[in-house]
Amino acid sequence: MPVSSTAKIHPSAIISSDAEIGENVEIGALTIIDGPVKIGHGTIIKPGVKLFGNLFLGSKNIVYSGAILGEAPQHLKYDGEPTRTIIGNNNVIREGVTVHRGTTYSNETIIGSGNFLMANSHVAHDCRVGNGCILANGALMGGHCVLEDGAFLSGNCAVHQFAKVGRLALLSGVSATTKDIPPFIIIQRINVVSGVNVIGMRRAGISPTSIDGIRKAFHTIYRENLLLPQSLVKVEKELGHITEVAEFIAFIRGASRGISLETNRFEAAA
Repeated sequence: MPVSSTAKIHPSAIISSDAEIGENVEIGALTIIDGPVKIGHGTIIKPGVKLFGNLFLGSKNIVYSGAILGEAPQHLKYDGEPTRTIIGNNNVIREGVTVHRGTTYSNETIIGSGNFLMANSHVAHDCRVGNGCILANGALMGGHCVLEDGAFLSGNCAVHQFAKVGRLALLSGVSATTKDIPPFIIIQRINVVSGVNVIGMRRAGISPTSIDGIRKAFHTIYRENLLLPQSLVKVEKELGHITEVAEFIAFIRGASRGISLETNRFEAAA
């Protein structure tokens, strides 16, 4: 079994002979590692974690008690194919988090780096999670969803299968989306657009010029009562030279599930 001599493994842990354990990995009591699981250097696995291969878990992650990573997908058509889960580096995965592997040979569940998955959140089969995303307690992703970098799913919210959440978009607590959420947008309740995630953009270091451009684009698309194709042409003509606005427009045009145009008129102006 390729286990680094510097790894610290509790004697009660059960580890498959197919596992690969990197340098300075810590594995807590009663943890189960089943099948071909590869763990990168410096990762900490707390007591009572269950890891199922094929699973690649990168470096310097922290996985807390009760998390289950790489288990079979909750999909009626899954027939036991040896699909994969790939998780990057420097992620924090808290208690009770579940991440399921892909459903077919051609699909896999992928989570990037620097993400924070809070307690009891769920990443379903075939999902893609970018870098620097946050899933708060109880947040749920259906199968084949995409979270772009810096997306924020608040507590007890849900993303419908095949939906895509754009960069730095925010789904508010106890809310849900059945449609794609454009970058930088805030969604409340079910598919209700409430504004621009200005705080998130500022924290990400986006310039005031770009934030102002997104605010203006938001007003044109969601407040001026134009048909969506008309509003997109107007925004592109007036603001398309701004990188973030161009990203915003391209996302909307490519939204496979469409976007919601329902807004909360009682919210403060974006």
